[in-house]
Amino acid sequence: MDFESANPTVVKSIKQRDLLNTWLRLYARDQKLPAITEYQPARMEDEMPDIVFYTVDGTQTPPRLTIQSDGTRMASAYGHTGKGRLLDEYLGPRLAPIVMPVYYECIRRRLPAFTVAHIDDVYGRIVAYERLLLPFADGDGVTDIVASLKTISEDGGFEIKNLMRGNDTLPVPKLLTIIDRDLFHRAPGRIPSGDQLEFG
Repeated sequence: MDFESANPTVVKSIKQRDLLNTWLRLYARDQKLPAITEYQPARMEDEMPDIVFYTVDGTQTPPRLTIQSDGTRMASAYGHTGKGRLLDEYLGPRLAPIVMPVYYECIRRRLPAFTVAHIDDVYGRIVAYERLLLPFADGDGVTDIVASLKTISEDGGFEIKNLMRGNDTLPVPKLLTIIDRDLFHRAPGRIPSGDQLEFG
């Protein structure tokens, strides 16, 4: 997979941007990955249905990711809960080759990843699946990943049940990025004139 270089403006969801901005504030402080214990975004409880936590075992190649929680909407999209399972085994042989490289690149680069894929629901409506991965470390290697997983359809309503497993077509990647530019957070109202970057 070829990942594009991006800055934080690639993330369009206001809620995902809030999650990213909290990570950026921690990262910018010491220019290194924060610990998961430091990560306390505002209104996190509201986002929990779309959040999945993973622990990372970097002693193996490739790294092994274990699902520590399961957002209720994502459990519905995949058909069942995955808590306590290895991510690659949970995804299965059809989806793992598409999904796992995103996590591996996030771990390798030690930077946030943001991807968009399109998938059809059971009624043929196109659903955009937006994934934001935020890496955390306790020392040198990545030890945890927080994933925010959003599903959006321009058609309005869609069927999320078994979205990721319910048909023969695989998700089609539309955007693959690593957020490796402008890794700082500017508070709203402090943006110099002429600077079009918006982080607030």
